Amino acid sequence: MDRSLFLARLMGPTFVAIALGMLINLGMYESMIAEALHTGIVFYLSGLLSLLAGLAIVNLHNMWCADWRVIFTILGWLMTIGGIIRIVMPQVAVAIGSTIYGGRASTIAVALIIGALGAFLSFKGYVRRANSHGLTDW
Repeated sequence: MDRSLFLARLMGPTFVAIALGMLINLGMYESMIAEALHTGIVFYLSGLLSLLAGLAIVNLHNMWCADWRVIFTILGWLMTIGGIIRIVMPQVAVAIGSTIYGGRASTIAVALIIGALGAFLSFKGYVRRANSHGLTDW
């Protein structure tokens, strides 16, 4: 299976689940985000995990192409940079996060963006594709 399809099948449903969780449990997610924006071990570990996941994506899928697959390259680089910032400059990361998650409306907007991206990636990953033999590849 193509790496792009694998990532789409992995990340698409994950993003949809995160977005649904955020929208259904808005108050709880707002509390979790507020807690996560305090520097400490959880903040550091989230940066470390983001850095590792971002580097994995960048090393396996650093494709600057003019189609939908570039999404993974961009996400990989954003995760890598975000992880580095959380580890090296946590105050900057907290300021950026506080700006993004400034209230209920911004949390809803982020959830809708994540959900739309997840739906798009799920569609790309799971749509039936005809291979060279006329068979379908799920």
